[in-house]
Amino acid sequence: MSRPMKRKIQTSFISTFSVPSSNTLNLQLLCPSHNLGSKNILGPWFTYSFSEIIMQMTTISEESDKHNEMQVGSSASDSRASAFDLKAQTKPQRLRARVQFATVCGAMYLAGWNDGTTGPLLPRIQKVYDLNFAVVSLIFVFACIGFLTGAFANLYLDERFGFGKVIVIGSVCQVIAYAIEAAALPFPAFVLGYVINGFGMALQDAQSNGFVASLKDNPEVKMGILHAVYGGGALSSPLVATQFAQLPHWSFHYLCSLGVAFINTVLLIAVFGLKTQDECLAQIGQPPGEKGTSEKSQFSQILRLRAVHILAFFILTLVGVEVTVGGWMVTYIIDVRGGGPSSGYISSGFWGGLMVGRVTLLWVNKKVGERRVLFIYAILAIGLQLVVWLVPSLIGGGVAVSLIGVILGPMYPIAMNHTVRILPEWLITGSIGWIAGFGQAGSALLPFLTGAIASKTGIKSLQPFLVSMMAFLTVLWALVPTTARRTQ
Repeated sequence: MSRPMKRKIQTSFISTFSVPSSNTLNLQLLCPSHNLGSKNILGPWFTYSFSEIIMQMTTISEESDKHNEMQVGSSASDSRASAFDLKAQTKPQRLRARVQFATVCGAMYLAGWNDGTTGPLLPRIQKVYDLNFAVVSLIFVFACIGFLTGAFANLYLDERFGFGKVIVIGSVCQVIAYAIEAAALPFPAFVLGYVINGFGMALQDAQSNGFVASLKDNPEVKMGILHAVYGGGALSSPLVATQFAQLPHWSFHYLCSLGVAFINTVLLIAVFGLKTQDECLAQIGQPPGEKGTSEKSQFSQILRLRAVHILAFFILTLVGVEVTVGGWMVTYIIDVRGGGPSSGYISSGFWGGLMVGRVTLLWVNKKVGERRVLFIYAILAIGLQLVVWLVPSLIGGGVAVSLIGVILGPMYPIAMNHTVRILPEWLITGSIGWIAGFGQAGSALLPFLTGAIASKTGIKSLQPFLVSMMAFLTVLWALVPTTARRTQ
């Protein structure tokens, strides 16, 4: 029979299963009638060994699995590695893993505590130092300098000293900064504390995110919990700062911050012992990650990746929006909506919503897909921000601000998880460190811009500024690559 004729023959399978002692399976292949002049052609009978059929099916299944793994990326391999590591871990190693994770969560709690502090204290700082919006915003300028310096320094310090030493340096810097701020020194010295604080926060933020991203046991869930704890710190500090803002010794709030930072430093030293990240991971039974073969420095490789810079600006804008809402919103509610001294609790509502959203919306992220759901969150956040802007209701605005916190909450962990998926494994820790450290500058840059604009046009400009920044956030996320980039 000619090959073209074979291609035209449509076959149907009538299979009869019987498993005799010979362990064979008979399959009847019947070729339906095909008009070749006056002849009909019937297909032949074939008998295959049952074991041969199973081997063929297994081969096809394995090839299909490999294809799916290439489509999904590293997430499937990570889940298998996670299952293997969990089985290999001993009970003491699992306990130590929990302690390590809780300790880095403590570092993020301190970061949240710091970011939630400024908003309720800002009106009091303006009054004490007799400053307008533009000058008081220098607090955020100097903090931004500290963040950016810390982000660059982290890339060098991490290669030179390692995880354990760098994260402790960051915590010690915050202890020093809070000691300066608690003394309520003249304003130039007071803002110097924000430079040191920003430097320390950038180091801790970078190291904490990089450490959690390198874990093989449910890193996506743990990233969400890590940043939910950040929201918990930002929730609790306004409750304390609002009270101190009404007291004569308002700056004593920073003594509370100093105590939190000191405890954090002690825990970091006790748990990680100034060890490198690979040494800390070895303590919990996790082997070191994949190493690159490039002769270029990690610093050079990271800065050459376009995706890293897009994600860094995305995080910068996101963190800036969060801190601007949590900070300047209190001033907006007091000046525009006629809120009283207790308006600082609205800031707590926002940060509380942020914390809740990062935990309770994990299932939504998984169900819809992290990349797609972030666009939905951005649109909802813009809609709620328009409610705060256009609806002249104090209570309605407060509720909307809390809901904005819930919606913005999952965005940071989603961006970090996406970073893990699209970047080479040996650059993940350094890249996330740069993204987190650089992004933290947004907590100073956008609030400063808000203050500078408000000094010219009034605090009413806060709402259109936030809406435009949320729209810009959506555009940046659309530019983030969806596929992995591989380098040597």
